[in-house]
Amino acid sequence: MGVDLPHSGRGLRRLKDASGALLDEALILVFPAGRSFTGEEVVELHLHGSPAIVSVVLRDLGNMPGLRMAEAGEFTRRAMENGRLDLAQVEGLADLIDAETESQRVQALRVFSGALGEKAEAWRARLIRAAALIEATIDFVDEDVPVDVMPEVVALLAGVLDDLRTEAEGVRIRERIRNGFEVAIVGPPNAGKSTLLNRLAGRDAALTSDIAGTTRDVIEVRMDLKGLPVTVLDTAGLREARDAVEELGIERGTERARSADMRVHLCVPGEGPIMEVMAGDIVITGKADADDDGDGVSGLTGRGVDRLVDGIAAELGARIIGDGLATRERHREAMIEAADKLDMVIAAAAQPDVAADLLAEDLRSAIRAIERIVGRVDIESLLDEIFASFCIGK
Repeated sequence: MGVDLPHSGRGLRRLKDASGALLDEALILVFPAGRSFTGEEVVELHLHGSPAIVSVVLRDLGNMPGLRMAEAGEFTRRAMENGRLDLAQVEGLADLIDAETESQRVQALRVFSGALGEKAEAWRARLIRAAALIEATIDFVDEDVPVDVMPEVVALLAGVLDDLRTEAEGVRIRERIRNGFEVAIVGPPNAGKSTLLNRLAGRDAALTSDIAGTTRDVIEVRMDLKGLPVTVLDTAGLREARDAVEELGIERGTERARSADMRVHLCVPGEGPIMEVMAGDIVITGKADADDDGDGVSGLTGRGVDRLVDGIAAELGARIIGDGLATRERHREAMIEAADKLDMVIAAAAQPDVAADLLAEDLRSAIRAIERIVGRVDIESLLDEIFASFCIGK
């Protein structure tokens, strides 16, 4: 394929194959080194986009010497290797591409913007300052150091330690934003659980019947609930099982319900929940179409469903309030490791005649743990797994 690149950096060009046959008329964008996503010199072909056009252009490009298809995540990996992104931003980009709800989009965009890397760099700078103060006492061990540096060191470390603990505590809930919350509908047989699930899903996701015990296994429906990613679970009705299959379904449903983020207890009119009510659960009367309970819910008619959805969203939304940025277990593990080291340094600094070189080594370990968050050290084993989740050409 021959094409003259536009000197202005962009322009329309007719793309032809080796025989001169017209393939497409495309917008050509030229990015000089340092101005592209990867930081490399890049030429983009903006085609009309039909599968036939894309296929023939890729085929023609593939026949040219030195050209090949990009591997999964290769452009993003090159951007990281060229210093355009840190590892946390790469993870944020992956989450942004996969985002299905508004809360996922907002969270992913904050990480992709580099905010977590900036926070980690601020922690690192304060720890490096503290390490420099400690190492100054080692350098001048045979001389009088004019100022006691330990109060400043402890103040620097305590500030970082508080930030690390606060950030680490919120990782689990931010992981739920990434992967989705689970809300289990529980109650006795024929309480209207499956009908309610179908109403929430907007389709017949679960088989409904007047015969008790219709649901034998856990049925899952993933949905966007007021911007939150939620998987609603319809569990087998809780009662004495009549056969081995129903017993297994009840056991599975009970286990999933207990491990869910919250439960909606559908009660028979005049009776209470038949499962332990945990903090944040919602207790409500089911089949409100068949009684006069003004606070009940009916999957059949939709009565009370909007109110129930608002209650679920309010409870889950209250759990994610905060400005934390760490979203993955590896972030939490790195921060906990750094916090543990800082705890040790602060405790040791209060002891008389403490060995400054030991303090400095523990502090360097804390710095290395923080550097892992943004991919400066010890992350080679993670890269293949992370980039494998990207689509080809991204």
